[in-house]
Amino acid sequence: MAYSIDLSGKTAVITGSNSGIGLGIAWALARAGADVVLNSFTDSDEDHAIAKDIATETGVTARYIKADMSKAEDCRQLITDAGRCDILVNNAGIQHVAPIPSFPTEKWDAIIAINLSSAFHTTAVALPMMREAGWGRVINVASAHGLTASPYKSAYIAAKHGIVGLSKTTALETAEDPITCNAICPGYVLTDIVEKQIPDTMKEYDMSREEVIKNVMLKRQPSKEFATVEQLGGTATFLCSEAGDQITGTTISVDGGWTAL
Repeated sequence: MAYSIDLSGKTAVITGSNSGIGLGIAWALARAGADVVLNSFTDSDEDHAIAKDIATETGVTARYIKADMSKAEDCRQLITDAGRCDILVNNAGIQHVAPIPSFPTEKWDAIIAINLSSAFHTTAVALPMMREAGWGRVINVASAHGLTASPYKSAYIAAKHGIVGLSKTTALETAEDPITCNAICPGYVLTDIVEKQIPDTMKEYDMSREEVIKNVMLKRQPSKEFATVEQLGGTATFLCSEAGDQITGTTISVDGGWTAL
């Protein structure tokens, strides 16, 4: 049996999706036919223009809804305002780097709220919608740091490990429903933010672009190549296909071999 991916009639809500990985996943799901709801904490003309571009190019319905993923009420209201949620992609996240003794309490609280708790709140509202619709996909964007660790990233790593655990629990609670939940674990991804860091890193280490990418940024990524937002979009789309019906409660690493070490 050959599987095709046609998500027509489905609505996907992607948190933290006005740039980077979230936007890449939104584009991929829209190209597969899903209507998409974009989200971030801002509410600019550019945010709404991104949704309009997706709608114009793909022919699906695309909307932008402002919601602050650090606030439980906003997380839950986002799903309510979407009106329907067949595919939930919990992608919103922030980072801060500091040793544990000097890690700012407010940064810890914000990272846990946005990177972990938001996924709990959105999932809590989305699951009843999925059960009523008779189908659903929850895709949590974790990280290689959801499976391994590095120093000075305590909050981020705790949150991403938590996302992996939440994904497993969600999968078990929906195991007898036509709903799956999985975590995608990217390594280093070439987003606009990462691209902008390269010139400064070149100056800091007095290295060429190629040397910085291979020896500094991708030091822990054996392939020595960035993952792309398009690849992550493709992974998310695959999980929404019929081929993904029995893939649940697991992690899918898109990390160039990082977690194989």
